[in-house]
Amino acid sequence: MADDNEFPSDLTLRQALATAGRKLRDAGVEDAMLDAALLLAHTVGGDRLTLVRDAERRLNAVETQTFTKLVTARAARQPVSRLLGRQQFWSLDLGIGPSVLDPRPDSETIVEAALAQLPDKNAPYEIADFGTGSGCLLLALLVERPRARGLGIDISPAAAGQARWNACALGLAVRSSFMAGDWGTGLAGGPWGRFDMIVSNPPYIASADIAGLAPEVRCHDPCLALDGGGDGLAAYRALVPDLGRLLRPGGRAVLEYGQGQTSDLKQILTMSGLAVESCHADLAGVERCLVVSAPA
Repeated sequence: MADDNEFPSDLTLRQALATAGRKLRDAGVEDAMLDAALLLAHTVGGDRLTLVRDAERRLNAVETQTFTKLVTARAARQPVSRLLGRQQFWSLDLGIGPSVLDPRPDSETIVEAALAQLPDKNAPYEIADFGTGSGCLLLALLVERPRARGLGIDISPAAAGQARWNACALGLAVRSSFMAGDWGTGLAGGPWGRFDMIVSNPPYIASADIAGLAPEVRCHDPCLALDGGGDGLAAYRALVPDLGRLLRPGGRAVLEYGQGQTSDLKQILTMSGLAVESCHADLAGVERCLVVSAPA
């Protein structure tokens, strides 16, 4: 007997897209048609334009089987990025694996805020990224500042390895280094000195709130990259005390955080002698990051 999830054989691309869109919509997937199009384009080795140009082309048996598996997994709430093994961030095509957080568009706010603090496009800035994950923040900054070099640190050796792979794929390996380490203490005794810019998107979800996250996040992002402890602020308490010694005079840090955490994070920063210079909201108007400076 055929699997209920199996697509009929010999569907055209147009029919396959419509069928997948319905399946995903019935499963409660947001942007069901977009996700179906991305999965179908991947299946046939093309892009979304291919689906329009070759709409009447029929899937072969192997393609039908592949597409069935992808749509079934997406209906079970596995993210498209996890299924394809890549994610777009700041126009960069990044590889992602199970050890790293799926980069979010909201985090591009950190890149924008950091670039505003690094106005000279030809300066040899030195940048650190704590909790680097896929390396998305650091690599985006290195693309925009072609004489800068950077260091990414993550407590997960596998995440540091994924970021290193992305740097190589983007031609940025010469200007970047990645290592496993525990926030600022990971730099103790190392060859790096102080930095012009520090960026970080640490885990900031309160432990008790993780169970209520969307299944795409709860089941597929690594808990290590989500769980910020009892109040969501444990990582900041670990990192912030080291910012003063890691920033050069005139240097800045840009820290991402969660909705409703502005006041508490400002308190942690000011208690460590740091000055909050500005707050930046994401495209949805949610306060997303703080720009911070250390005493001269």
